[in-house]
Amino acid sequence: MTERQPLFVGGSWVEPDGGHYEVIDPASEETVGWAPEASRDQVLAACAAAREASGPWSRTAPEERAAVLGRAAGIIAARLKEYASLAQAETGATLGTARAMQVGVAAARFRRHARVEPAEWAITPQINEAGPMGKAGVMGALAVRQPVGVVTCVTSYNNPWANPAGKVAPALAMGNTVVVKPAPQDPLSVYRMAQALEEAGAPPGVVNVVSGRSTGVGEAAVASPDVDMVSFTGSTAVGRRIAEVCGRDMKRQLMELGGKGAAVVFDDADLRSAVAGIGTTFSFYSGQICTAPTRVLAQRGIHDRLVEQLAAYADRLKVGDPREPDTVVGPVISAAHRDRVESYVELGRKEGAVVVAGGERPDLPRGFYVAPTLLADCTHAMRVVREEIFGPVVAVVPFDDEEEGIALADDTDYGLIDYVWSGDVARAFRVARRLRAGGVGVNTVGRNMEAPFGGFKKSGVGRDVGSYALHAYSEVQAIVWPG
Repeated sequence: MTERQPLFVGGSWVEPDGGHYEVIDPASEETVGWAPEASRDQVLAACAAAREASGPWSRTAPEERAAVLGRAAGIIAARLKEYASLAQAETGATLGTARAMQVGVAAARFRRHARVEPAEWAITPQINEAGPMGKAGVMGALAVRQPVGVVTCVTSYNNPWANPAGKVAPALAMGNTVVVKPAPQDPLSVYRMAQALEEAGAPPGVVNVVSGRSTGVGEAAVASPDVDMVSFTGSTAVGRRIAEVCGRDMKRQLMELGGKGAAVVFDDADLRSAVAGIGTTFSFYSGQICTAPTRVLAQRGIHDRLVEQLAAYADRLKVGDPREPDTVVGPVISAAHRDRVESYVELGRKEGAVVVAGGERPDLPRGFYVAPTLLADCTHAMRVVREEIFGPVVAVVPFDDEEEGIALADDTDYGLIDYVWSGDVARAFRVARRLRAGGVGVNTVGRNMEAPFGGFKKSGVGRDVGSYALHAYSEVQAIVWPG
């Protein structure tokens, strides 16, 4: 896996002006491959190629676009083991995660958007009075979804298959063309996705991929005058900068940003279910996921038992080489990120939190590992409770009654996904409706892949997934005529 990867621009594989840089396996610290460093001119060339291809692709029949996506899904599924091996090497994901939740979900998303859906719908005719805009009479109308144009997709490092697929598949299905700027830590998988789309028959310029460690690569891909929309997954701080650039030209935006998900656990909750759900913060992507229930709000009646059971759960998880079948927690993405997560654990200690599980670096010879860590005796004023850590760290805060639980859950800049555990289903749904979050899991951390996904507040702008993604990557046009 140590080849030097070219860029993909305008249907051609192009050598990068900026040379190549190493992609490091976070488990072994060995070289996975060499990723291309695009120049600003090459990024702009990719945007121009997408613009040139935009008109013809948007006029292609939806069934033909769907056929390309369906073939791409088949190619990805057929190469599951190969692609998962690369994803695992780039990200440090466990084998099950790499196969099912990274490559498997990517194939499913291409397959989902190979399903043609209506792009127009009739509006109820309206009888108009005579006036300055025309004669009296019945006016008919039609709402039509039109492609936005050229979409720059800036993707996250935690899932280099499912996240790009969730942007590229619906964008292409709607007749847009794309320029994908993958995260610098693990871009090689995204080039494999582009290769699959090329083999599936995507015309030149419809899909372009440009990578690099320089911030100039992403800036050029966002600011290019050929770009009509930016779809970004990443931190709130970077999302804010992208929004400022987009605002100057009124570019459309889809932003999936940070999170600090609250898990509100009531006294009557099924603690086994709550512990298993909250425990995914320790294991799933090693906590590097914005939807994780990292901020546990425990009603006092079950607080001590929940802390005890979460600590026992964390201590049972095997941390180590993700290629070993019994490993549950792999490494975080880099040494720098490991240091950042560890600095938050130390900050929690200084703030007065008690480390009841983890807190020390695992004794492993190599790799960027963080032990599943549980912080108790927290207050909601602590930075470890309020700020996104993006690692296998959970903080627990007690609360007394329903109103306080809701108030604490909403006392945050974020609002991506929250969770409620209660044996009283009516109360659980009542609380869920009051929480200021784009999604709420009731007695589960599972997802419905047709449900809209996105955040309130500083967790993002817009919604995607399923049919909602088709709305996100389209403009709605009204056509009106006299009846």
